[in-house]
Amino acid sequence: MEPDPALAAYLEDALSARVDLRVVALEDASLRTSFFDLAVAASAFHWVEEALGLAKVLDTLRPGGWFGMWWTLSGDESRPIPDPFRDAIDPIVGDLPSSPSEGGSGRPRFALDVEARTAALRAAGFEQYEHELIRWSFGWNTAGIRALFATFSPIARLDEPRREAVLDAVAKVAVDEFGGQVTKPLLTSLYTAHVP
Repeated sequence: MEPDPALAAYLEDALSARVDLRVVALEDASLRTSFFDLAVAASAFHWVEEALGLAKVLDTLRPGGWFGMWWTLSGDESRPIPDPFRDAIDPIVGDLPSSPSEGGSGRPRFALDVEARTAALRAAGFEQYEHELIRWSFGWNTAGIRALFATFSPIARLDEPRREAVLDAVAKVAVDEFGGQVTKPLLTSLYTAHVP
């Protein structure tokens, strides 16, 4: 399922007949009961009404099935390794409005709020829920780092002239201060849960 028609069209082109893609939000989807062995959500569940979404996922999984959801976050504040690129672009992106995945009111970012995510999985009826943090790094060239930042919600939501200006400024920092090669620390927050 993919609610964005543009991304759905891209996925259909990229995956052709290998996938049964539905252009609908999870909350509105009509799904078969006890049909799948595995369901996954990659960097998306913070956009779903959590209780309803988890109930739908549980209902569509067979007994003994598994659910996995994860987010890969750029910049890991808890990590002792510095992120010089983040520091360098903070004057450019630091004042942009945050997305639902970034926490607020003193709460951890959605993906890192283990207490809330596991409580939601438990309330939905899942068992054997586990959480794992995977710390890693990845490098991008200038075009790649610009494309990565174009996917971030606070930037993607900007009107086109402002978005392009922000992305151009990010790319300029990559070239001028990092020689066109940026390595960033990343953190993947992975949750798995089992259907009884």
